Amino acid sequence: MADRVSKLQSASAYQRATIRDVAAKSNVSVTTASRALNGTGRMSEETRARVRSAAAELDYRPNSIARGLVQQRSFTLGLLTNDTYGRFTLPVAAGLSAAMADRGVSVFLSAGKYEPESLKLNLGAMEEKRVDGLVITGKRIDRGLPIDLPPLGMPVVYVYAAAPEGAVSFVPDDTNAAQDAVRHLIGLGRRKIAHITGPLDFKAAHLREAGWRAALEETGLAPFGKAIFSAWTEAHGYDTAHALIEAGERPDAIFCGNDQIARGVIDAFALMGIRVPDDIAIVGFDNWEVFAKATRPPLTTVDMGLPGLGRSAGLALLDMIDGKEVEPGVRETPCRLVVRQSCGARPD
Repeated sequence: MADRVSKLQSASAYQRATIRDVAAKSNVSVTTASRALNGTGRMSEETRARVRSAAAELDYRPNSIARGLVQQRSFTLGLLTNDTYGRFTLPVAAGLSAAMADRGVSVFLSAGKYEPESLKLNLGAMEEKRVDGLVITGKRIDRGLPIDLPPLGMPVVYVYAAAPEGAVSFVPDDTNAAQDAVRHLIGLGRRKIAHITGPLDFKAAHLREAGWRAALEETGLAPFGKAIFSAWTEAHGYDTAHALIEAGERPDAIFCGNDQIARGVIDAFALMGIRVPDDIAIVGFDNWEVFAKATRPPLTTVDMGLPGLGRSAGLALLDMIDGKEVEPGVRETPCRLVVRQSCGARPD
């Protein structure tokens, strides 16, 4: 008998907390507790915070099936991408998931190759899951998925991907971010600033080049030669660094279109005995930490704020699901310069 009682007590210890438990702990009604956790209703921020704190302490998890039956929603969002490597999608997904977790919403990620049939299958899986809304993301801001979306009966938001006219879209502000990076170099006393960037057929490469030019023009400086376009690779940075030095007059700084190019440049200079940042300062773009932090010296670079893009997209999507009006169009979100040792400034 004692063993049976012990087992029952052990089982009850692992029972999930209910909304009634949360309400009792925070000294509010069940209705108020529910509204506080759903982000609805009128109440003080102190009350809402108290309810959420109680829910966290009790490890309360809403019953999504019951909520779905009542509200005719699945409380699930879909994230569809062709970025199978995850370089851009995973940070977006992390920001989206974190924002949705606070609201009791799950994210269903489906990644497929850049092939119509693969993506159609993934889209079908989203519909079978009866997701409430869909986030579409990719590997570049000027290219969408290679399929025409059928009428889905759900709202759609685009992140780091080309979007059809009239859609809601979120992308990083490449031009202003590049301008801030070059302004930083100018503020450090650099005057001969070259630019090495990606392929001519990438919109991001042109936007970053425009920011480089704008920063120089506003201070009356001439560009150090023309921007050099090619692949987003270390090899491009390495080969171009050699070509710049062999051409004669050398720059005192280089703004690179991404971190891989920047790392290739720094590797080339190390072999040539050119000191970074003493002789030439280097700034990259992306803040891909596997490159930026491992580079010697560690790389100053622009962080595109991809998790923030995911968060913003998710919140906009929830508003659309709730029937709120969301202004269509492209939203360019600010980026952030992460200062490390490669430009000669003290790190943040």
